[in-house]
Amino acid sequence: MFPHEHLLVALLPVMAYVVVRDRHLPTRAVAFATAVGSQFPDLVDKPLAHQFDVLPSGRVFIHSLPFALPIAVIILTYGWYTDRPRVSGAFVSAYLLHLGGDTYQRLLVGEIPSDLLWPFAAAQSRPKVPFWAGVNGINVRFWSIFSVAVLATTLIVVVRDVWGQVSNYRSEE
Repeated sequence: MFPHEHLLVALLPVMAYVVVRDRHLPTRAVAFATAVGSQFPDLVDKPLAHQFDVLPSGRVFIHSLPFALPIAVIILTYGWYTDRPRVSGAFVSAYLLHLGGDTYQRLLVGEIPSDLLWPFAAAQSRPKVPFWAGVNGINVRFWSIFSVAVLATTLIVVVRDVWGQVSNYRSEE
């Protein structure tokens, strides 16, 4: 799926849930978490596979359930601990919907794609240069730069949040 498709597949159910449940649109935090969660696997895996040749495919590692499920549990636990279950739930929902969006055709016929089980199953073979890479792989470079920018911004937000939580915890003691 393309990035805008992942965003729509994630944002529509999250928006529908919030509108039905709360009778208002999602907060900025929920929308941001949904947007980042919907792109998170590709932001990590695509540059590591196609730009830096660290992974065998752009759909392993963060796309894999052995890594995705512990990440989801950590994020949900942090959201519960900080009294922000909607934000963490939005991220995790978007993240898992991304995995489903990439593999839904095989899942619908009852197959579990090997990418979802990597490193316990071999990655599905794919062309070394992805179809979206463009001439001389220029889109891989653009995606890698975009990934670094989004992940760095997200990391800054998360570190500031964790630091604020630690500071609040210390001041309560």
